[in-house]
Amino acid sequence: MLLGENWVDRAPQMDVRDPQDGRLIDRVPKATLLDVELALSVAWKARRIARALPTHERVQVLSLAAELIGGRQEMFARTIASEGIKTIREARKEAARCAATLRLCAEEARRLGGEIVNFDQRPGSEGRIGYWTREPVGVIVAITPFNDPLNLVAHKVGPAIAAGNAVIVKPHEQTPLSALGLAEVLREAGLPPGVLQVLTGDGTEIGPALVSDPRVRMVSFTGGVGTGQQIARLAGLKRLAMELGSNCPTLVMDDADLDLAVPSILSGAYWAAGQNCLHVQRVLVQDAVYAEVRSRLVEGARGYRVGDKLSEDTDMGPLVSEVSARRVETLVQEAVTAGATLLTGGTRDGAFFAPTLVENVAGDLRLYQEEVYGPVTVLERVDDYDEAVRRANSVSYGLQGAIFTGNVNLAFRAVRDLDCGAVIINDSTDYRVDGMPFGGVKDSGLGREGVQFTVREMSEVKLACFRVTPA
Repeated sequence: MLLGENWVDRAPQMDVRDPQDGRLIDRVPKATLLDVELALSVAWKARRIARALPTHERVQVLSLAAELIGGRQEMFARTIASEGIKTIREARKEAARCAATLRLCAEEARRLGGEIVNFDQRPGSEGRIGYWTREPVGVIVAITPFNDPLNLVAHKVGPAIAAGNAVIVKPHEQTPLSALGLAEVLREAGLPPGVLQVLTGDGTEIGPALVSDPRVRMVSFTGGVGTGQQIARLAGLKRLAMELGSNCPTLVMDDADLDLAVPSILSGAYWAAGQNCLHVQRVLVQDAVYAEVRSRLVEGARGYRVGDKLSEDTDMGPLVSEVSARRVETLVQEAVTAGATLLTGGTRDGAFFAPTLVENVAGDLRLYQEEVYGPVTVLERVDDYDEAVRRANSVSYGLQGAIFTGNVNLAFRAVRDLDCGAVIINDSTDYRVDGMPFGGVKDSGLGREGVQFTVREMSEVKLACFRVTPA
């Protein structure tokens, strides 16, 4: 792991295993509380180095790192696919996105500035002139998930560097190798030692010490609601940025272009085996087109090829563990026992779970209310737009929503009516570019990611006011 200014080995260690067959890929150190204290001490000192790094050097580091990742895309893709849950084709897209994310960070480093303030807007404030600028917050702890083990790390580390911060990354226990690879690239690109550290280990053991320390001025976390709530209780008075998942609804109106809607929904439902906060979990379809949408989705789901992640022919890989697959299996079985209709899928083989479609799911069931985090999508028949919106908003999450319609007025109404951080029109909820504001409402989190917005979250406004005395 990258601890202090050096790559450090430790005993004991943690196994990194391929979730599809359990084979050992690598071993990483299991950081201790002593390691946490060392990392915090180094970051506290390195924050001054990061702050003093000129803009052109931040730009150079981030730009060169993007270039290096682009040149090693296949290597990173194989790491992502081996330690995680993505197929090799999905992993290549993530590696390419990581390079693009870092390029965006370099651009935002150039733009980070301020504005002039007109103090004479109030009587008696004549003779004053000033401005505000943005300064780094200091030390940031970034805690990242398994589903995007490279690009989501870049979404936290890149903006932290662009804004002049020191950052400690705690990657997910099951997917630390991609984060370590990114750190190696950033060091190679010229990032000063100590500005970035990567601690591998058990989050339950070292996480509380990291997030509660007063030297840490911001925690950026992507993960589950329960862990997010625990971090909020422990963190104290510091900035929190949290993306806590969702239960995304996609509305299909009777005037929708089904040739556009169905492939988008299928991709959003089964990308990364549904282990994605933008996963299409509920599809609310107007009655007139419900039968056709259901038929097309069932046919598409049955055509998905599930298997070896490294095979070019595979469409969908496993869940992150057999435990996770059993949890998804339980949610589906509960719904079916309560009267839901299983249209396709519902079967498990170890950590693999078949692409699944379920209808007639009662609104109070866990499969309907919670984040399933697996390849399961619920179909609902609705009479009209108002019913669709009411059902879409009936859960405690609100990350992204989507609507397929040819009616521009209805699209604008959906933007207004859906309780979520983003509304996607004529695409599924599983749409994101790395420069857009990204985040949700309700239990989906706090703040906004997306490079431009993260850089602002990771900086503080400072005002300067000069009183100019008459000559």
